[in-house]
Amino acid sequence: MPAEPIVNSAKPLVSVIVPAMNERRTIAAVIANARKVHPETEVIVVVNGSSDGTEEAARRMGARVLSFPNPLGHDVGRSIGARHAKGDILLFTDGDIVIPADRLRPFVEAVRQGCDVALNRYNGKTLTRHPHPVVVAKHALNAALRRRALAGSSMTTIPHAISRRMLETVGAAALAVPPVALASAVRHGLTVCRAAYVEVGKSNPVRRRRRRDDPLKRLIIGDHLEAMARLIEETGPRGGFTDLHRQRNRVR
Repeated sequence: MPAEPIVNSAKPLVSVIVPAMNERRTIAAVIANARKVHPETEVIVVVNGSSDGTEEAARRMGARVLSFPNPLGHDVGRSIGARHAKGDILLFTDGDIVIPADRLRPFVEAVRQGCDVALNRYNGKTLTRHPHPVVVAKHALNAALRRRALAGSSMTTIPHAISRRMLETVGAAALAVPPVALASAVRHGLTVCRAAYVEVGKSNPVRRRRRRDDPLKRLIIGDHLEAMARLIEETGPRGGFTDLHRQRNRVR
């Protein structure tokens, strides 16, 4: 029998967006927790490149399913889901990590209280001699944005939530490159906060670790470099930082 309707009103308050590719084993639990974050919630599952029955499992759970036969690429599913979302608050999580509803609610509440971008306080490992390049990239972008208090928090990390105002300001397309979306939010003066801590490092499934050259690492670093490039285009070659009293013309 189909699950009971997810949304109790014509317009939900919260849209939970879940990209999923071959996540049949976890998608039901992900949806079950997502729909509990608020009484007026829709769950949108963006199924892409799946061949294991993920789409059927999501439909049985009563989710709104957007299906694509081929993989969409990292974060594009979130962008597409956001474009179709009806809620005033958009909460993003993944189809392969089951996060209890009580750990998701603080992100929704943060947006209800006025935050436009509610980030996970997860920073990655920093107390180490050789921090991961992705962690360094996150800290570097936040420093360039003059948001050092964000530390290593990033829109590349789930869960996170955004307001409808954030979506309309930066556009759904920007969400396909999360650091670009975050930089745009800061540049537009939107409120960015670290809402709650959810440990995702240990719970994130290990995929293709045999390869020395991690393609996901290179992708995320490239995303942060793209955000830096956009920032420099908008603020000048030094990203808006002063050159103090350096008289470069003296050595030309």
